[in-house]
Amino acid sequence: AQTINSCRLDECIDRGGREIDWAGKRGKRLPSGGDRVTGVGAAVGMQGSGIPLVDMASASMKMNEDGSFNLLVGATDIGTGSDTILAQIAAEVLGVPTDRIIVLSSDTDITPFDTGAYASSTTYVSGRAVQECAGKLLSEIVTQAAAHLHAKPETLRAGLGRVTDPRSKKSVSYEEIALTALYGKNQFQPQASASFTPTESPPPFIAQFAEVTVDMKTGAVEVKKFVSCADCGVPINPKLAEGQIEGSVVNGISYALTEQYRFDRSGRMTNPSFWDYKIYTAADIPEIVTILVGSYEDSGPFGAKSIGEIAINGPAPAIANAIFDAVGVRIFDLPITPQKVWEKLKQAKKA
Repeated sequence: AQTINSCRLDECIDRGGREIDWAGKRGKRLPSGGDRVTGVGAAVGMQGSGIPLVDMASASMKMNEDGSFNLLVGATDIGTGSDTILAQIAAEVLGVPTDRIIVLSSDTDITPFDTGAYASSTTYVSGRAVQECAGKLLSEIVTQAAAHLHAKPETLRAGLGRVTDPRSKKSVSYEEIALTALYGKNQFQPQASASFTPTESPPPFIAQFAEVTVDMKTGAVEVKKFVSCADCGVPINPKLAEGQIEGSVVNGISYALTEQYRFDRSGRMTNPSFWDYKIYTAADIPEIVTILVGSYEDSGPFGAKSIGEIAINGPAPAIANAIFDAVGVRIFDLPITPQKVWEKLKQAKKA
């Protein structure tokens, strides 16, 4: 059994509705010049953050003599920015700037195991492994600092690259701790490792809204504006989260309106190049608005949930609903081509 402990979908719907002007446009079939009519549509969704008791991630870290840290993770950055996110999580735990974290990822000869970048799992699953690993290393650092400061570890505070004794106001830098550990008495390398397997999969939520124009004569559909409001818990890096959403939206719009595999009778693909297989380019992208609505997920690293896949799910149904709002016809077969819209309009007229 899975229990949802964080959800701000209601706020996502409200804020997205205001941004698209739902009350002012829905059901109005507003003329948009010539034979074109405007409509708006919406879709809501939830996804998941990894697969419980299946996904697993590991991380290892070591401290260097200059107070920097090597972070080794099996998670692969496939363009999502996960190296940055995981470095931020480690830096937050250790209380150092992100540039003090040196990331090496997905080298299977060196890095620990990770089940892979799939199922929207990296920030939630790999992030938790990094968080726990960095926490172990921080405990080691504080223990070493206690010897320097002649204090009990539990009374010390770490942050900004130093460990401080609040009582005596004395402090020692991470560099001093590392140098003593590596070159002083009882030499050793401060390091730690951790693995994490989730028992739950807290879902992010999203509300997405499309404004389209439909040409009544030709059936051509143009997306004028697309709004996404997402609850991904605490966004570790808001700009990267927005980029994830916007990339997914463009992919989703392209999937909804143009992308289609075509095969001949023998099963050979007849449109195997981008000349014939149409995808959205920069020239096709409509106005895109992305809003992050924060919640806090207790089981996630610093309150985070996933964001990688959820935004691709809504464009097709939101656009289909907007077409229905504009011209009153329902299309369930993707891609929604001008010919399909025109044929539906023709059938509607006959009826």
